[in-house]
Amino acid sequence: MHIWVDADACPVAIKEILFRAATRTGYPLTLVANHYLRVPGNPGIRMIQVPGGFDEADKYIAEHAREGDLVVTADIPLAAEVVEKGAWALSPRGEAYGKDNIRQLLDMRNFMDTLRSSGVDTGGPAAFGANDKQNFANRLDRLLQTTKKD
Repeated sequence: MHIWVDADACPVAIKEILFRAATRTGYPLTLVANHYLRVPGNPGIRMIQVPGGFDEADKYIAEHAREGDLVVTADIPLAAEVVEKGAWALSPRGEAYGKDNIRQLLDMRNFMDTLRSSGVDTGGPAAFGANDKQNFANRLDRLLQTTKKD
């Protein structure tokens, strides 16, 4: 398993959890962003800087993620693309994206996007908090336990 992170908007607390998990498990971890990010001096953890532009990090991850990999992203279209390839996908808030729920999530995302583009104020997500961090850590731990390296 390779862990890919859509890192442009990923909270620092989630990146720190992922750094510890990659170190503990030995799974390679790659953060992809359109700006430079510091990563720990662990040879299994790297950062890929993609050109600035709309969805460049998403495109890179979608192209490189493989079946059995884990992708951490809040971007539902990216999650849908990697789930279709057989990868795991997890939001920074701990929501698992899978074949059983990705179509419904994508439809809701598209519906909300249509509302916003027609001028409706749909608000935004709640502020990232301690419960989100804990939900992510718990879900990641369960996922890593089920895919443990031999």
